[in-house]
Amino acid sequence: MSAEAGDGPASDRVLDGRSAIRDRNRDAVLDAVLDLFSEDNLSPGPEEVAERAGLSVRSVYRYFDDHDALSRAAIERQLERLAPLLLLPAIGEGGLDHRISRFVEARLRLQAAAGPALRATRMRATFDPIVRDQFESDRTSLREQIERQFAPELRAMAPDRARARLAAADALCAFESLDHYLVHRGLGAADTAVLLADALHALLTD
Repeated sequence: MSAEAGDGPASDRVLDGRSAIRDRNRDAVLDAVLDLFSEDNLSPGPEEVAERAGLSVRSVYRYFDDHDALSRAAIERQLERLAPLLLLPAIGEGGLDHRISRFVEARLRLQAAAGPALRATRMRATFDPIVRDQFESDRTSLREQIERQFAPELRAMAPDRARARLAAADALCAFESLDHYLVHRGLGAADTAVLLADALHALLTD
C-alpha cells in the first residue's frame, strides 16, 4: 500500500478528533455562560466564563470573536433548546377553563426553564439589534399564541374590545410580568397560576 493511500484516513481521523475537541470546548463555553446567567450574572466577563468552563481566556476567544458574539451565541443556544416549550399542542381546542389551564401551565414551564436566559436576552436587546430582533420575534409568536388559544372568546367581542383584551392578556402573561410575580413579588408558581387563570377568565368573559 502506498504512503499516499495510508495518509488519507489517518489525516481524516486527526481532523475529526480536533473538530470534536473544538465542538466540546465551544459547548463548554456556552454552557458556562448559561450557568452564569442562571446565577443572575447576566453579563459575565471572560475570566468568569473561562474559569467556569475549565479553559483559558485565550481558548474562550478562540471560538468567539468578542464578548458580544459569545453572549449572543449563548442566548441563541438557549432559545434553540427552549423551542419546544414555545409550542402549545392542540391550540384552541377544548372549553375555556381547560384552555386557560393548559395555557397557564405552558407559560409557567417556559418561565421556569427560560427565566435567566430571558433576563439576559432582554438586557442585551436594548443595544444588540440581532438579539432584539429575535426577542421581538419570540414575543410576537407568544402574543399570536394567546390570540389562537382564545380565538372563540375574542371573536365573540367587538373588534375594539377584542384588541384591548388581547393586549391586556399579552401584558398579563409577558415574561417581564411573570418575572415580577415570581421573583419580585415572591409569589409561588401555584399562586401565580391562580392569579393568571382568574385574570384571564375575567378578560375573556363579560
